[in-house]
Amino acid sequence: MHPERPLKLALTLGDPAGIGPEVILKALAEQPSLSERRSLSERRSLSEVEVLAEQPSLSERRSLSERRSLSEVEVLAEQPSLSERRSLSERRSLSEVEVLSERRSLSEVEVLRVTTIGSRLILQQTYDRLRSSDPTAVLANPEALDIIDVESDSTWGEIVPGVGNAASGAASFAYMERAIAGTLAGEFSAIVTGPISKTCWQAAGYNYPGQTELLASKARSQRFGMLFAAKSPHSNWMLITLLATTHISLRQVPDALSPELLSEKLELLIECLRADFGLETPRIAVSGLNPHSGENGKLGNEEQDWMIPWLERQRDRFPRVQLEGPVPPDTLWVKAGKAWYGLAEPAHDAYLAMYHDQGLIPVKLMAFDRAVNTTIGLPFVRTSPDHGTAFDIVGKGIADASSMKAALQLAVELASRRTAVKMGS
Repeated sequence: MHPERPLKLALTLGDPAGIGPEVILKALAEQPSLSERRSLSERRSLSEVEVLAEQPSLSERRSLSERRSLSEVEVLAEQPSLSERRSLSERRSLSEVEVLSERRSLSEVEVLRVTTIGSRLILQQTYDRLRSSDPTAVLANPEALDIIDVESDSTWGEIVPGVGNAASGAASFAYMERAIAGTLAGEFSAIVTGPISKTCWQAAGYNYPGQTELLASKARSQRFGMLFAAKSPHSNWMLITLLATTHISLRQVPDALSPELLSEKLELLIECLRADFGLETPRIAVSGLNPHSGENGKLGNEEQDWMIPWLERQRDRFPRVQLEGPVPPDTLWVKAGKAWYGLAEPAHDAYLAMYHDQGLIPVKLMAFDRAVNTTIGLPFVRTSPDHGTAFDIVGKGIADASSMKAALQLAVELASRRTAVKMGS
């Protein structure tokens, strides 16, 4: 029996005036399904919560013959039912989550402790408000959660549900700072971040473009990227997309792109695919910038002037990586769509998009309710649901927690994989 190595996950509340508190309560309550959970009245401890990561079985993923490397550790979090797990009397803590990882021995057990970082009061108010409007709502009781209560500052002002302002921006920034500091100090293995409002951050005096840039700055990461991942419910194929540029205007994109920038992003993507997804010889599609990838310079010169020569150099540089491109942006996602819906075998393992909407319109069209934003290039795992604060629906009980659940599941899988690799090294 291998010794258990706890994974500790920090879960930030996000903007407290947004839907972050609601989707967190829903996500933690619905992991695993109610049929597999005991009722709250049966809990032995009100300070703990279970989260199980549901992953596809080996038969649902690419066969071993198709996988690029047998030396990488497969992290599968396929969970047995409660009846197959050890008895309740043997369970140590309800905040500790068992993740059964298919590894070399297929028998190692890791334990994950989930700590929510934010405001216990706001979580309780959210819980009370949603339960009063719908007594049947499936929510985790804040009394059953492990929470780090970040003390509010009197200078912030009032936080009003559904109204993003400087106060909610300051609070969400403080939650992030606490999670990052704890993770860098070894307190947590990974961070899942709730949705924030960049406008509210700016109103509070914080001029970071988003959480990605804050994380990179605090972690002193010079190379980082914004990657989106989503597992298809139709085929179990994982859609993976990295953005070359992120939160800049469309007018700025051509000037921001360069061979140096794309080289950095491609390196990050290849490293991520190998380390986090076990793909030693990945197939990567690189998008063009212009319609029809410039059509030989008639619709734009970037492809002819430097993108095509750059790709040739990268093929020489990464001989074990299959690079296709620059693929015309309007056809880039046709094969991805077919793979997503199980209509064809995947043609690529990942996509490198040149700008925000080029990459995220297809991702959100296919996977809006299950896509996960993950920051690559950090010294720790960070995931986040791929949606915003949705101030307009706060308190209505209709916020979809699917993306938050997917973010929790992916964080478990990636953190488990990294721990397995360290244990094997």
